[in-house]
Amino acid sequence: MNHCVTDHICAGRVIRDIFDGQRKIMPNQSRVTKVLVVLLVSMTTGAVVLMALGNHPPSAGPFCLSTYYRLDPIQQAVCSRVTQAPGRWESIEVYYSGTKAGNIEQIASLSGLANSDDINCHFVVCNGLGGSDGQIQTTEKWQKQWSVIPDHTWYGSGRTIRVCLVADGRGIRLSGSQIQRAEALVEALSMKFNVPATKIFYPTNWR
Repeated sequence: MNHCVTDHICAGRVIRDIFDGQRKIMPNQSRVTKVLVVLLVSMTTGAVVLMALGNHPPSAGPFCLSTYYRLDPIQQAVCSRVTQAPGRWESIEVYYSGTKAGNIEQIASLSGLANSDDINCHFVVCNGLGGSDGQIQTTEKWQKQWSVIPDHTWYGSGRTIRVCLVADGRGIRLSGSQIQRAEALVEALSMKFNVPATKIFYPTNWR
């Protein structure tokens, strides 16, 4: 009889020790689980951001990722109302507006044009003064797939795409978003129309 009591007491102690051990382990398991969940969420968020940026990670200099995502997709800017012939364009020129601020309407007005549809370029990339930083504005010439008109500041051909960056080229530097968007636009255009790198021209003090 004494042996039975002793056995029951020993069994009770073992069960108690097991539950005590579980109580000690469970908080640690809970903490580990929380850490793993936070790590998984962080990795997933990072992967989504990298996939969204694709081959265009933020460049050095002032750059706002939230602003970048609020802008229209590059492919949307490249589209036009008129059908785009595969061999329509053979070169791309990027140049400065020569102004500290502006958008299509303002640059056209400063150029003495009564109608902004007559602005002599295909795209305008804004710097936050006159349009959102990095905003790509498509001109009527691009929508109609018309050539720009050579003047005293440019002597390209009728198959050159002109991209205007809002900056004076001297004191006002390009923003990080402008550079990012301009490069993405040029890459999209070059891929769509098979424009080689040797036919892509940037300003002398680009970047």
